[in-house]
Amino acid sequence: MNLVLVGYRGSGKSTVGEILARRMGWRFLDLDAVIVERAGQSIAQLFATEGEAGFRRREKEACESLRKAKNHVVALGGGALEDPETRLAAKRLGKIVWLRAPAAILWSRISRDPSSPRNRPDLTPGGGLAEVETTLKLREANYGAMAAHQVDTISDSPEQVAEAIELWFRANDTEQTEA
Repeated sequence: MNLVLVGYRGSGKSTVGEILARRMGWRFLDLDAVIVERAGQSIAQLFATEGEAGFRRREKEACESLRKAKNHVVALGGGALEDPETRLAAKRLGKIVWLRAPAAILWSRISRDPSSPRNRPDLTPGGGLAEVETTLKLREANYGAMAAHQVDTISDSPEQVAEAIELWFRANDTEQTEA
């Protein structure tokens, strides 16, 4: 069994994922980092050279390559669930947890991250809060439909969010309770 963290950029998937994996004694994998390592290019470079379709293909392949992984916390990219095949691969991978926050909070976090402009492309002309609001609205249906659990990341620290996910998982882990 694995835990798969989904949510918009800035929701805390990587930060919470590392903490959660450490708490559970599992490995942490950031799918975007896997893609970057395999491609030898940043996500922004992949978008520039292969377009969003090429990046999403790589994302699906990376997610599918983890199908035999066990005891991992996996952070998916914010748009990974837009592709039906990637949604299926993510569901097979493990229990999906949606890290939620409103668009204004997400934009605040993204805009304070000095690496964001260098590593992440704008998805709409001009980017900014308007992009986050529009894109988040489009993605929320898939996040909600796929998530076995949702956690708001508005005011709790990453440690508190990780603890909440761990407590939920351990209370609902039928594989260990039936063994």
